[in-house]
Amino acid sequence: MPTEHFDVLIVGAGLSGIGAAYRLQEAFPGKRYAVLEGRARIGGTWDLFKYPGIRCDSPMHTLSYSFRPWQERKAIAGGEAIRSYIESTASEFGIDEHIRFKHRVRGAEWSTATQKWTVEVEVGDADETCTYTCGFLFMCSGYYSYESGYMPDFPGSGSFKGRIVHAQTWPEDLDYRGKKVVVIGSGATAATLVPAMAEDAGHVTMLQRSPTYFRALPDEDQLANRLQKLLPSGLANSVVRWKNILLGIGFYQFCRRLPNKAKNVLLNGVSKQLATKSDLEKHFTPTYKPWDQRICAIPNSDFFAAIGSDRASVVTDTIESFTENGIRLSSGQELEADIIVAATGLNLESCGGTQIVVDGEVVRPGDQLFYKGVMVSGIPNFAVCLGYTNAAWTLRADLSARYVCRVLEHMDSNGYGVAVPEHDSSSMDRKPTLDLKSGYVQRGADVHPKQGSQAPWFLRQNYLLDSMTAKFSDIEESMAFSKNNSRAERSPEPAHS
Repeated sequence: MPTEHFDVLIVGAGLSGIGAAYRLQEAFPGKRYAVLEGRARIGGTWDLFKYPGIRCDSPMHTLSYSFRPWQERKAIAGGEAIRSYIESTASEFGIDEHIRFKHRVRGAEWSTATQKWTVEVEVGDADETCTYTCGFLFMCSGYYSYESGYMPDFPGSGSFKGRIVHAQTWPEDLDYRGKKVVVIGSGATAATLVPAMAEDAGHVTMLQRSPTYFRALPDEDQLANRLQKLLPSGLANSVVRWKNILLGIGFYQFCRRLPNKAKNVLLNGVSKQLATKSDLEKHFTPTYKPWDQRICAIPNSDFFAAIGSDRASVVTDTIESFTENGIRLSSGQELEADIIVAATGLNLESCGGTQIVVDGEVVRPGDQLFYKGVMVSGIPNFAVCLGYTNAAWTLRADLSARYVCRVLEHMDSNGYGVAVPEHDSSSMDRKPTLDLKSGYVQRGADVHPKQGSQAPWFLRQNYLLDSMTAKFSDIEESMAFSKNNSRAERSPEPAHS
């Protein structure tokens, strides 16, 4: 059987991949493409995570696609609602017909001679493999490993008689009703698990090494719900979307430029949720600046309601050792537990762990530079989707897809078969792309392509500025293009509205 060829292969059928497929078929209805998805269902992150209470921490009016606005009342939605939204979007636009499930990409090799990628894929439960070729490869597989989350080497964990689970690989058979549960962690996952599990558990303790910034928000956007009744749907969606975008940018800039004032605002907000001021100082006053790590959204103050009752509590301490019946802390206190949940973060991974080879040489993404936050230095006809960490992921994911379409249009219009970013490596400092000080980010700092110190190699983390780059920047800046080896096989020209 001959190897199947596509103009574009998209890897991943989550928010990023489905959005990329929409932009591709919108601009190039004649291009042949496929979406390769390692899992059995659409959804990516929102199909992977199954822990109690799983939800987004960005308003759905910006996390959703601009071409298919969110219509539900809740702006902070649950995981299954988000997965269903992605799936229905794929169905509505016929994208689902292009998806090949249980196709896990393991290797991709570029040949300059043929101007093609050869992509090695494991199919099903890895009992068989297949090979595809494509002219352009777009990695929309996220930024962390789907295989397992980060599990610290806890001393004495083997002696614990109860059950230890990680939030990323939540077991379907876990029964925590009436049980004593300790959740290790202080980020968004822990803050989500505590109120959700407290509804049925005997008691839930959140054990944190250090505090995190929290921000209580309503789970409904009242303005959005009112405007949907008063204005035409398209206008209402646009107003609400831009309202959320601008507020998000403004708050992020406030935190970065006036960190002490931002800290006071955040702590005052938390203080109003607590019964005693001593809890604020001990459990909710971080030592770092706002947005050095992500700020956790608390919908309807559910986390604070749980710890304000007898159903849940917070302990700030370090672990000395696990014991048979729980965890012994450095202070000497022992936390009894029937179940211990590790909400201890992710293992970062670039390109879904795919081995990238260019003309026979293995290329590590972490050794390269991001070009305009989309393409990667030294890797031809290749793009990586990496969304925002300080705003809704989908905002930059969509800009990435639009920019890829601009590159493809430029290639088709000029008869190019190869497009590769090039730079003088001696002219710039490098730093990690993910500009956060969270433990999981620091552990994986060398995994993803780096950003440089000057355009077009650095990331602004600002949707307004990034929009200008994606839509209007010079396509040929710091790029090398080569003519198509076979002009007769050129793909159809893009659609124009």
